[in-house]
Amino acid sequence: MNRKATAILITLALALPACAVPSPVATTPVHAPPTPALATATAANPSAVLRLATTTSTADSGLLDAILPAFEATCACRVDVVAVGTGQAIEIGSRGDADVLLVHARKAEDQFVADGQARERFDVMYNDFIIVGPKADPAHIYASPSAKDAFKAIMDTQALFASRGDKSGTNTKELSIWTLLNVTPTKDMTWYNALGQGMGETLTFANERTAYTLSDRGTYLSMREKLPDLTILFGGQTLAENKDKTLLNPYGVLAVNPDKHPGVNYDLAMQFVHWITSVATQKVIGAYGVDKYGQSLFYPSSTEYKAAAQ
Repeated sequence: MNRKATAILITLALALPACAVPSPVATTPVHAPPTPALATATAANPSAVLRLATTTSTADSGLLDAILPAFEATCACRVDVVAVGTGQAIEIGSRGDADVLLVHARKAEDQFVADGQARERFDVMYNDFIIVGPKADPAHIYASPSAKDAFKAIMDTQALFASRGDKSGTNTKELSIWTLLNVTPTKDMTWYNALGQGMGETLTFANERTAYTLSDRGTYLSMREKLPDLTILFGGQTLAENKDKTLLNPYGVLAVNPDKHPGVNYDLAMQFVHWITSVATQKVIGAYGVDKYGQSLFYPSSTEYKAAAQ
C-alpha cells in the first residue's frame, strides 16, 4: 500500500478533527501547559514541520510509516524523522535539534525531564525484549530461567554475541543485564561484537554470523522473514510468554522544553503528544502487526487509553 492510500485509510480510522485531541495525563506530575494552538498549513504557516527524534525500532518495525501519515494529514504538517538510538535521540533533543522525542530508556527520559529539557513525559506504548540466536543454540540458552542466566551461558561458552553498542535503549538494557553478572564487555572479549549500529543492522549481522543478540520483539518480528538463521531462544513467542518481566520495554514521548530551546516548535510537538496518546491513535498502535504477525508489535499504554479501557 502506498503512502497516500495509507494516509487516507488511517485518517478515516482515527476520525480526528484537525488536531483536536484531548490532553494526555503526564506520568511525572507537573503543571500541564495549555492546549496549543492548531498548526495548519495556511498562507501564514505554509509548511509546519515537526522534527521527531526517535529510536530505530519505531522506524524499523514499520510503525511510523503506518501512523504518521494520519498525523500529517490531520495537522497539515510534515514530520521529519531522525531514527537513531535512544541515547542519540536524547542528545539531539538536548541540543534543541528536535521538537519531540519518542524513545525507550526510562531512566534517561526521567533525567531529561529532571534536567529541564522537557516539562513532562507521557507513556505511549510498550513491548518487550527477547534474545534471538542461531537455531542450533550452541550456548543452550533456550531453557534459561532468566535473561541473566541466558547471558551467562553465552559468556561461558564464548558464543558469538552482537551488541548494538550505540547507547540505544536496547543497548542500555543489554548492558544492565551484563551488570547483573558483574561483567563489563570489552573489545578484548573476542566473542563480543559491539557494532555501533541500529537494531535492523544488528539483527542482520547476527543472522549472517550466527550470533546471539538482544532485540526488541517488534523489530525482530517485522524482519523475521529476512532472518532465516535466527530464532527466538529466550522470551517466548509472545509477550505474554516472556517469563522475565524485567524485559518489558516501555516507550515515552517528550516535547522539548521551549524555555531551554526557544527555537523548537513546542505547539506542534504538544499536538503530537496529544495525538499519539489519544485513545483513537492508541487503538491503531495496538492493532499494528496483528494481521501479519498474529500479535501486536506494540501495546498501547497512555493514561488516557488505560482510563478508557476500565
